[in-house]
Amino acid sequence: MSEQQGQDQQRRRRGRRRSHGPRPADLWRPTPALDKPEPIIPAKDPAAVLRSLGTPPLQGHGALVDYYLATVVERAAGVAAALAATADLLGSPEDEEEQ
Repeated sequence: MSEQQGQDQQRRRRGRRRSHGPRPADLWRPTPALDKPEPIIPAKDPAAVLRSLGTPPLQGHGALVDYYLATVVERAAGVAAALAATADLLGSPEDEEEQ
């Protein structure tokens, strides 16, 4: 490597060190208090939206895929309801009618 190339590399390295990127965010700054969360009301039929999209385009596996996808969605809804219950946020359909 020539002396000129070595000097060019040193200049480039120095230039990189001088670059000032965005300032880091202040993660420990005070934040405003959050509003009280609304109760979470489980859906009566969690797989309804999934069914409204129709059968997935998988040849020969349509009914089986419908079943498995609906099972996953219903399981996820159950887990979400359990998490809401642990946070004391689980509502009931009667709560929805009152609003």
